[in-house]
Amino acid sequence: MERIAIIGFGTVGQGFLELLVQKKEFLKKEYGLEYKLVAICDTLKGSILNNKGLDMQKVLKWVKEGKNLNDLKDGKTGLKAFDVIEKCNATVLFEATYTDIKTAQPATSHIKNALIKGMDVVTTNKGPIALYFNELKEIARKNKSVLRFEGTVMAGSPVFSLLENSMAGCEIKEIKGILNGTTNFILTKMEEGLSYEEALKIAQDLGYAEAVPDADVLGWDALAKVCILANVIFGANIKPNPKKQLCEGITKIKKEDILKARDEGKRYKLIGKVWKEKGKVKVKVSPELLDLSDPLSSVMGSTNAITFINEPLNSITIVGPGAGRKETGYAMLNDFILISKSRK
Repeated sequence: MERIAIIGFGTVGQGFLELLVQKKEFLKKEYGLEYKLVAICDTLKGSILNNKGLDMQKVLKWVKEGKNLNDLKDGKTGLKAFDVIEKCNATVLFEATYTDIKTAQPATSHIKNALIKGMDVVTTNKGPIALYFNELKEIARKNKSVLRFEGTVMAGSPVFSLLENSMAGCEIKEIKGILNGTTNFILTKMEEGLSYEEALKIAQDLGYAEAVPDADVLGWDALAKVCILANVIFGANIKPNPKKQLCEGITKIKKEDILKARDEGKRYKLIGKVWKEKGKVKVKVSPELLDLSDPLSSVMGSTNAITFINEPLNSITIVGPGAGRKETGYAMLNDFILISKSRK
């Protein structure tokens, strides 16, 4: 029986728990995976801990009704995240707090403490993996724990699990992809005739872009993701820094540029790229003018895609959602299943 704790109970954390409730019988039948929820902690929604187990449906209903977990009488409440990690008996910690790409805190400390305690950890938080992957990997190794992070690059679309399993034995030469759905949505709308400002406004109204959209439109989000790919797949130790790496967003692209490219049979995409040059791993994020024969050129809207240039299969492209409540929640579920299978 797996015992789970969730730190960060926003959109992703709730989406994950919803899947655990919906698929409980399926997961038991197909994978022999049984589990109980022992703790939840969220900065805004409060916290609750009961090592004997919590009613998952009751917790979800409580939060959806706008109630604070500190007012739920089913366990010890009011604990901070580090106290929850210390006092809970979880076998797996799910870290789904907000991403701070500059400091990667408090998520990195949550993950470290859990790994040191011997818990396995699943995270969707880009910060710790972009900035401290090698350190966290070593802590996990020393404590015989598992760290998984499928949801950090393309939400529920498989990247790391694909490489570990279906592409095992392939030598990856280069990775390039559309790693930010917001900018891809904006570029798609601009091709429909809208200005950058008009397209951005729609993206904000739909919730794709924040009120201050810099992380997306300046390429910072995509840069964090290519650094994760560089460090995990190529064994590099590159921390995202727009001042040190080539990182150019889409703010300089005008509607006229988009329409001219369309007339020439080409299409602008914001591409994140990782490759080796003279034995050194390189990363960059920049708009590229792609031929329509390139699989990435046909990826429209908020969809993401990634191409692995490899030996011996040459080129494999994965297209899928790069964000979303259920999609990112599924990434956590997939990692959970893989952790459970590794115990058998």
